[in-house]
Amino acid sequence: MNKTRNANSPCLHTHSPSVNKAGIHVVLHLGGAARVLFCVESLILREIDWWDLDLAASLIRADRWAARDCELGIELGRKMRRRATDFRRPVRRRFSCWIWVLLVLFLIAGFGLFVVQHNHRDVDRVEQPVLEINPRIDRAVHENRNFTEEILSARSYARQLAEQMTLAKAYVIIAKEHNNLHLAWELSTKIRNCQLLLSKAAKREDPITPEEAEPIIKSLSSLIFKAQDAHYDVATTIMTMKSHIQALEERANAATVQSTVFGELAAESIPKNLQCIDIKLTSNWLQDKSIEELANERRNSPRLVDNNLYHFCIFSDNLLAVSVVVNSTISNAEHPKQLVFHIVTNGVKYGAMQAWFLGNDFKGAAIEVQAIEDFTWLNASYSPVVKQLLDADQRKYFFESLPDVSAEHKFRNPKYLSLLNHLRFYIPEIYPQLEKVVFLDDDVVVQKDLTPLFSLDLHGNVNGAVETCLEAFHRYYRYLNFSNPLISAKFDPQACGWAFGMNVFDLVGWRKENVTAKYHYWQERNIDRSLWKLGTLPPGLLALYGLTEPLDRRWHVLGLGYDMNIDNRLIETAAVVHFNGNMKPWLKLSIGRYKTLWEQYLNQSHQYLQECVTS
Repeated sequence: MNKTRNANSPCLHTHSPSVNKAGIHVVLHLGGAARVLFCVESLILREIDWWDLDLAASLIRADRWAARDCELGIELGRKMRRRATDFRRPVRRRFSCWIWVLLVLFLIAGFGLFVVQHNHRDVDRVEQPVLEINPRIDRAVHENRNFTEEILSARSYARQLAEQMTLAKAYVIIAKEHNNLHLAWELSTKIRNCQLLLSKAAKREDPITPEEAEPIIKSLSSLIFKAQDAHYDVATTIMTMKSHIQALEERANAATVQSTVFGELAAESIPKNLQCIDIKLTSNWLQDKSIEELANERRNSPRLVDNNLYHFCIFSDNLLAVSVVVNSTISNAEHPKQLVFHIVTNGVKYGAMQAWFLGNDFKGAAIEVQAIEDFTWLNASYSPVVKQLLDADQRKYFFESLPDVSAEHKFRNPKYLSLLNHLRFYIPEIYPQLEKVVFLDDDVVVQKDLTPLFSLDLHGNVNGAVETCLEAFHRYYRYLNFSNPLISAKFDPQACGWAFGMNVFDLVGWRKENVTAKYHYWQERNIDRSLWKLGTLPPGLLALYGLTEPLDRRWHVLGLGYDMNIDNRLIETAAVVHFNGNMKPWLKLSIGRYKTLWEQYLNQSHQYLQECVTS
């Protein structure tokens, strides 16, 4: 192993001129391992051409002594050699760590969403989710809240129950149509449970608790899903619901018409206490001759025709209603002795009216009572209304029972054909010596002094009235038939309407404009009811067109006989409040919040009134 190499050693025979004698000399004295390192070092440091390594390898293999040592050095040199830049292999690019982290996170999130969605669908097939509500928050929200507000709240269990119950009712109908009686029975049972729970909650005025609602919601949801999953597809449900909605609309319309008819009948009826008072007073009038003598004595009073006094006209057959109008006007007047009331009624109520107003004190105001039958000049040859009353077809239309309940009952109300109702158009003929009057309906209550009305300047107009065109339905086109050329050629459909009930009439101007003749003209043109349907307001709008002076709205506030939401401030500042509508204050169906306005002027201490109320 330590034998000396000769000069022909393979590591020394090279064709490279960079290998010198010193290097060869040194290598001869080195051991095997050292010779390998030296040989490699020489190759690297002296930059021996790499093609000579192959030649050296072949020579070294011939030397049995140096073959093992130098061959190892040559192989190591081959491994450590560097290629030129142009011949190097391209470096493989790797993804950075954060990209791998994001990919892993996306995979985990996608898997989680898949699992959650799969579980949600499985739960959905069993029951619908119950709205989770924090009991503390729910109590805070529903404190001081009525049950209607709770049902309207999107966060309440009551609303969930109500909506599920509505859907369940629809499926009950569909199940019955498909002869699935067992499912219909199950749904009906749950609906009854819902109704019972809602009823209990309404009575105790507390919100429904989660413990009460969740079992019913879960069980009802399961049944609803069962109905949906059975054979009631969306198309079937929509068609069935559409047909039932149409049926419900028809029933609702029929109920509305029926309620309107009943309201009209109730408004036309006379309460028993009023009939009792009329009978007692009429009996008193017939038995006590002194009352009749007193009436005859006051009939010729000069105050009745004195234009320096304040004259009011009331035409009615309702004793208590007229009494309230007179009492309220006198109570709010600064000088009641300067007031004169002209009352016209029919022959049946004439005695009762006389007995009442002659037997009570009205603070010195003059009161005249007349019977319409005494106006002999008001006959069929003069008045179209009287002629209509005598016409057989008109009487059949207005006074016979209706074969069809769906027909508009208000259009056939006989009160609109009553002479007392139309008597307002004959005031200049009834009181030929008067110059200005205030007309009052029997369903009004006076709250302010009305004497300033007589000093208002009407600017040459005949009628002073409060306009009602703040609402769109109170314009001319809502009252009159503008498809008739007789109307459309002479009137503006957008003209503002006004109200009867509290009106200032300039009788001098009335006679000058011949308003009564205009009224007759339009009544004669409307025999077939082609210009308007009913009432005295349409002919008044025609006869007084262009002759009406608008008054301040505070003089006359309407709607207390049908509108339950009139502003209290408007009522308090009103000079006259009008109970127009079916809910008259003397009827049981009157609106409670307004009734005290009327009752405070009723003489409830009267003996007959107390007896009739108790009886």
